[in-house]
Amino acid sequence: MNFIKEQIKTIKEKDPAITSNFEVLLYPCFKAIIYYKISHYFYKKKHFLIARYLSEKAKRKTGIEIHPGAIIGKGLFIDHGTGVVIGETAVVGNNVTMFHGVTLGGTGKQKGKRHPTVGNNVFIGSGAKILGNITIGDNAKIGANAVILKDVPENATVVGVPGKIVRIRNS
Repeated sequence: MNFIKEQIKTIKEKDPAITSNFEVLLYPCFKAIIYYKISHYFYKKKHFLIARYLSEKAKRKTGIEIHPGAIIGKGLFIDHGTGVVIGETAVVGNNVTMFHGVTLGGTGKQKGKRHPTVGNNVFIGSGAKILGNITIGDNAKIGANAVILKDVPENATVVGVPGKIVRIRNS
């Protein structure tokens, strides 16, 4: 239950439109993450059919697709989540914010680890596509509609198609 309280707190802190804890319960992000947690539990127990059933149900209800095999840290916030896809071997760090239309996907050419690893405190803008077994460093910012096919260092801001570093903040 601590997890639920933490998720409510995260969503309230990151979305100024929220007026109460009860309102958070209606948010697609909240529902998708709860479904993910349950499906991930079954996935780790090798109950793949149940895990996929739950993740597919979450996708239909929220428009957010999180594969039960993905590894998601604390404090994930998905704002206006429709069209978000997080692949099976993706790893998402703590306190990540992403907007609608984001894909953490594969390129279709790999086996094994084929989805991105996203560090802590990363911001990913609407429509960004992060593809392949690449790493997005801590505190990075990915601009809206960027297509990222290569590693991004920590503290970098990346925009464009293909993604280009436009800034690296000093830590």
